[in-house]
Amino acid sequence: MSGAERTITAGELAARLNGSLRHCPPDRPISEVRPLEEAVPGSLSFLANPKYAAKAKASEAGLILVDPKADVGDRAVLVVENPYWAFAQSIAWLHPEPAPDWSDTPIHPTATIHGRVSLAPGVTIGARSEIGAGSVIHPGVHIGDDCVMGEGCELFPGVVLYRRTRLGKNVRIHANSSLGSDGYGYVLVGGRHEKVPQVGWVEVGDEVEIGACVTIDRGVLGATRIGPGTKVDNQVQIGHNCQIGSHCLLVSQSGVSGSTKLGDFVTLAGKAGLVGHIEIGARSIIGGASVVAKSLPEGSFVTGYPARPHKEWMESQAALNRLPGVIKKLKS
Repeated sequence: MSGAERTITAGELAARLNGSLRHCPPDRPISEVRPLEEAVPGSLSFLANPKYAAKAKASEAGLILVDPKADVGDRAVLVVENPYWAFAQSIAWLHPEPAPDWSDTPIHPTATIHGRVSLAPGVTIGARSEIGAGSVIHPGVHIGDDCVMGEGCELFPGVVLYRRTRLGKNVRIHANSSLGSDGYGYVLVGGRHEKVPQVGWVEVGDEVEIGACVTIDRGVLGATRIGPGTKVDNQVQIGHNCQIGSHCLLVSQSGVSGSTKLGDFVTLAGKAGLVGHIEIGARSIIGGASVVAKSLPEGSFVTGYPARPHKEWMESQAALNRLPGVIKKLKS
């Protein structure tokens, strides 16, 4: 996860979170936080929404944070008042963010620069990062610690790669785009919005092109992924833990909320918006300025707000355009 994981016992977690253990020995070691479907016996996970109770029962997590009303059978649980807030605190304890490994030189001495790399003035490269052969890095680019760039990449002025960002081969990123910033995650506790730590990273596949002023958030846990061959236009926002398929087209000012999945060859027209935690089937098209609020099957073509099948939307718009004449006739 963060590269600085720690291990604590279930009993210690219970004490810190003022919770109570059920079906779990207090000396059970917990070394990481993971989502229910990815958890393993040494993982802590959480259940904040009852509709995911089946996933909790099937999870391999060594310990699950639940509220007092949750029913997950004989699974090992830690009962707390607010599982999401407990989850956020646990991330901070188990995956603490390492301090930046600053250097007196713009290129950290532990960075690896392969052959034929062109570095402009003002470039900074962090500790243990690796730059692929034949890459071109323009002025003012910052590459954080533990980043990896494949061969033949080009980063234009002002691009920022946060810690642990990974680029495939022949990736082009245009001016002032930022990859790996924190996702938008908060939990309301005692009248205050408390931050949920974001300790994941961003992965970009081969042959991806990213326009200017694009922001791609790192995952809360794990990766935000952009599939090979995908093309992202200017001013696009991609939220934390999104999984963007191969050869997708994301046009200017479109936005994808956190944990949403796009299949291969999906097109988002300009200003299209997707809510979080939905899936868009392969080869779907989302019309301009449309807002998608639920999952879509493969091959969908939707437009409007809320988005609906394109033919249906066009019929409703045609009817709306006839409405003034209908009203005039009714009045007469």
